[in-house]
Amino acid sequence: MKALARAGMLGVLVALAPPLDLSGQPATGCDRAGDVEFVCGQQAPEDLVVVPGSAWVLASAYSGTGGIYLTSVRNRTSTVAYPTPASRDRLDAATYDSCPGPLDAGGRATFTTHGLYLETGGDSVHTLYAVHHGSRESVEVFEVDARGSRPELTWIGCAVAPEPIGLNSVRALPGGGFVATNFLSRGGNGGGRGRLMAGQNNGELWEWHTGTGWSIVPGSEASGANGLEISDDGRWFYVAAWGSQSFFRLSRGATPPTREEVPLGFRVDNVRWASDGALLAAGQGGAPPMQASIVVKIDPDTLAVREILRRPNTDTFSAGTVAVEIEGNLWVGSFRGDRIAIFPAAP
Repeated sequence: MKALARAGMLGVLVALAPPLDLSGQPATGCDRAGDVEFVCGQQAPEDLVVVPGSAWVLASAYSGTGGIYLTSVRNRTSTVAYPTPASRDRLDAATYDSCPGPLDAGGRATFTTHGLYLETGGDSVHTLYAVHHGSRESVEVFEVDARGSRPELTWIGCAVAPEPIGLNSVRALPGGGFVATNFLSRGGNGGGRGRLMAGQNNGELWEWHTGTGWSIVPGSEASGANGLEISDDGRWFYVAAWGSQSFFRLSRGATPPTREEVPLGFRVDNVRWASDGALLAAGQGGAPPMQASIVVKIDPDTLAVREILRRPNTDTFSAGTVAVEIEGNLWVGSFRGDRIAIFPAAP
């Protein structure tokens, strides 16, 4: 989102959490706390994706100067992968036919990133989609070349969102294009924020395709449409509804669409596939002083829910937003602070 909308969304989050620290400065050191490890040096790592092979993790940066961060799983060290002085741009004008071009110097200086999705490619060359708030509201697309000693990112295109969409998450679609969530409209619309907090519909899903651009996904209206995934065959969307604290499955391409929804009881944020075929949904729950980062597993067929992680907020880490599996652990990001938390997965 642009500045006003982003400020509005953070205002919503303030209502549910202790005062936000988006400064990027750690509340404490980066040492292990009990059974929890940390990877510091982040700027609000709201979303995480694992590069195939599990040696590297890419993180968004929802505060500070933004960017996309690259973390070594082995060394637990992080660096900015984009933008850097050596960053390259190579517009794929055939695919991203409406993209006005790469960001200028000002846009790179405040490259706030939100939702991420990594589409696995052949020969260790992948495609990264990143929701961007700043000089434009857009999905920015990168080639991730993981053939060398460390992955390198090259910008290859973008899709600028129509007014007043406020993007949150993105996911590539089978056969081309992508789908994104409209979490909260830009422009500081108090009515939209009120509907969000009341659990009323205030947004929806949008698909984007070469040649035709953006279009609303029928039947996808939601309260704070947030994280999303899609079935391998492309027939089902799985969507987190942050405002209504629920999760729904929506058919794609069917007329009329089929939709099933279940309550979760917490502000569900990002969604990722787990290694056992379940969906990992992470978010924020509980009431002060017992607020916590929560992760559940959801069966994609029955929508049965099983909680696998609930960790109280601390000065060190709070407000979990995404969970990914790496080497038997759960790596959890947050919309604030300077670190990723690594929790041992429950048996």
